[in-house]
Amino acid sequence: MRRLRLFLNLLLLTQAGVIAQIKPSICIYSLTTSSNFQGKICKGTLIFEDNFTKLDPQKWTHEITMAGGGNNEFQIYWNGSVAPPNASANVFITDSSVLNIKPNFLASTYSENFLTSGNINLGKYCTASWNNGCNRTGSSSLILPPITSARLHTINTFSFRYGTVQVRAQLPAGDWIWPAIWMMPKKSTYGTWPRSGEIDIMESRGNRDLGSFNGGTNIGVEMSSSTLHWGPDTANNRFRKTNWERKTAKGNGYDKAFHLYEVQWTPDYIKFSIDGNETGRVTPSSGGFWQLGNFSSSLTNIWANGTKMAPFDQEFFLILNVAVGGTTGMFPDGISNPKPKPWSNASPNTAFKDFWSKRADWEPTWKTDGTTALKIDYVRVYAL
Repeated sequence: MRRLRLFLNLLLLTQAGVIAQIKPSICIYSLTTSSNFQGKICKGTLIFEDNFTKLDPQKWTHEITMAGGGNNEFQIYWNGSVAPPNASANVFITDSSVLNIKPNFLASTYSENFLTSGNINLGKYCTASWNNGCNRTGSSSLILPPITSARLHTINTFSFRYGTVQVRAQLPAGDWIWPAIWMMPKKSTYGTWPRSGEIDIMESRGNRDLGSFNGGTNIGVEMSSSTLHWGPDTANNRFRKTNWERKTAKGNGYDKAFHLYEVQWTPDYIKFSIDGNETGRVTPSSGGFWQLGNFSSSLTNIWANGTKMAPFDQEFFLILNVAVGGTTGMFPDGISNPKPKPWSNASPNTAFKDFWSKRADWEPTWKTDGTTALKIDYVRVYAL
């Protein structure tokens, strides 16, 4: 009898296993769309992942330009293909499978005199020609960008609409370094920036002790910000309505350890989080971002044909970069380090030269222990 029961139990288990194997999995279709993802997208599907065992050209493309990112930033974005071999040190993978994006000095690649007399022609590799982004010659009054760095994007390989982005990263430390993890629209459906939007998952400043205007808040490595840029023109960019900041405890900045930076992007709201703790969210009403922006009645609603999430209802792509300085953006005049900022935003023509000539004030903060690099452990995108 015992043998018969054992046989029957084994038979039932085997049948159950077979049934479980042939039972089709149930796909709850996701609201997420992606022109690059092959196959149906089910709810919760991991539609993009990079754990950085190598720098995969099937996922990431280098930005190659001196254009300055729209902020007159002080760096050249390039890779080893368009510069001397040591320039490739701006991007590298460590043995622990961590992507490093590290700023460096152009004078380390060429010479000090090259800044004021040399020529850089990025040629056919150049990706942005505006603002003399492809070809420049240095002079005593207008030096070449003194910093080299890197910017990686997925515009050619991956974009999506709606989903959850998770990036585990350790931020760099060093005066006037500006790391960013962000997204831009694949197509400018609603027009040029900021009409088609921008999603900044994380932006920070590398200064270890950067005083704000009132001197009471460290806005350097102890602060991370998340921002949406949107509006009918630059003068009416309403990013201040969708900008959130999170601070660490004093002396324990985001450069000290890895943190998880996340955005949840849905047809109803956009929510930013750090380490699972919500930093901020926006949930537009039926009038959408146009109503939220409270724009002048003399302006035309450029998002009238979109959803309430317009301009954030189109496919966006991923960007990872480390910028330095700039005459607009993250480093306004009036902040101290505790020394004054070494350039004036009101003098964009001399900003490069002023920044570099006063490097004795900030170069010691660019340590050689690897802390000036933005370190990325992984990037993952999940469907809703």
